[in-house]
Amino acid sequence: MQQLNTLRRARWLVAFLFGACVVPFSATAAEYPDRPVRLVVPFPAGGGADTLARIIMPRVAQALGAPIVIDNKPGAGGNIGAEIVARAAPDGYTLLYGTNGTHAINATLYANLRFDPARDFAPISRMTVIAAMLVVNPDFPANSVEDLIQYAKAHPGTVNFASAGNGTTSHLAGELFRTMAGIDIVHIPYRGGALAMMDVVGGQVQMMIDVMPNAYPLVQSGKVRGLAVTTAKRFPAAADFPTIAASGLPGYEVSAWDAIFAPAGTPVQIIDRVNAAVRRALEDPAVAESLLKHGAQAVPGTPDELARHVAAETDKWAKVVRKSGAKID
Repeated sequence: MQQLNTLRRARWLVAFLFGACVVPFSATAAEYPDRPVRLVVPFPAGGGADTLARIIMPRVAQALGAPIVIDNKPGAGGNIGAEIVARAAPDGYTLLYGTNGTHAINATLYANLRFDPARDFAPISRMTVIAAMLVVNPDFPANSVEDLIQYAKAHPGTVNFASAGNGTTSHLAGELFRTMAGIDIVHIPYRGGALAMMDVVGGQVQMMIDVMPNAYPLVQSGKVRGLAVTTAKRFPAAADFPTIAASGLPGYEVSAWDAIFAPAGTPVQIIDRVNAAVRRALEDPAVAESLLKHGAQAVPGTPDELARHVAAETDKWAKVVRKSGAKID
């Protein structure tokens, strides 16, 4: 009898401890959010990623019913900030502004990545697709993509293309252009997109493929000549410009993108709550219009859609990185 009572007490204790762990956790998920949410943006304040986050997040906070504090943690192509979120508590109060860099390119580019973009994160929602534009120095003798390809074939090894650095979107977009066109153009890496574009303006480098927020204002001011956009369809904010695919290089398509991620293990109720808030924000006409002015187009979606997008983008960029030979230890 004493052994039976002891066994019953043990079972009751296990049940009590299990309940003590589970009930508050479930209640916390149901009450989320009851304090400010931290969004880690793994890029510098004032940059393109930071700008887009600050356009979208005030409306997300309004829909979520809690403040969202943007915390810039730049470094290592976004990896420093991404690792912070990967190691954070999965309670919905630390989220990541992820990109095609942190969740597609870096998996192949970096030899010693300290997080797994698929395993260590729970996808929440895509936010925007960010177009890029092929631009050349105004004195360069090419007025179209076809002109550029023909010139490069006639003058192998003499055309240089600038990038924001090894493994960046501008570098890999240029490598993809080079391989698909079958031309010999030379990569010139810089320490940042602004320095790279400055030399395109100055004529030290002939061409660059850079994201619209950086490239299009210079096209509008006449400092560089825009030839085409990199997206599959014409970009609404620059509808006069054809796509690269339709103007000399069929099948070419490159887009930068951003999305919101949580640490793996975050409760599905919280994932759905944030997803709904992001979707409401991106459906706001004022937000959508502001994004277009900055070269980005709203593309809200489900967590499953984001997971499939990340998988496809990882495969795509792995091939481009390997062909380029880019590698960072």
